[in-house]
Amino acid sequence: MKKVVSWFDIPVSDMTRAIAFYERVTSQKLKRLPVGEDRETALFEGDGCLFLAPEDEPSHFGSRVYFNAESGVDNWLARVEAAGGKTLVPRTAIPSGHGYFAYFEDSEGNRVGLHGKS
Repeated sequence: MKKVVSWFDIPVSDMTRAIAFYERVTSQKLKRLPVGEDRETALFEGDGCLFLAPEDEPSHFGSRVYFNAESGVDNWLARVEAAGGKTLVPRTAIPSGHGYFAYFEDSEGNRVGLHGKS
């Protein structure tokens, strides 16, 4: 069966504090990685990260689901638009060969992520 969920983000407001917390909780060493000028991630060993961005605010509703966009992030965004959704962040490269991500708004107003190799 094809994996549907590809990635998760946990929004943070203080990356240093969040890394210390999650390293202690998970017993993993997180890898800090900048994404552009005003965003930063800290990667877990599995399929997810802590995410610091100016538009994000941690909350009980803050974690994001990413769908596995194997056929290409732009292909998925085209289908989102055709279905009545809206692209919030277009296909964006993730450093170090980790593929691409994008965000869209679904029919209910939720922000949902896409992750793919192209």
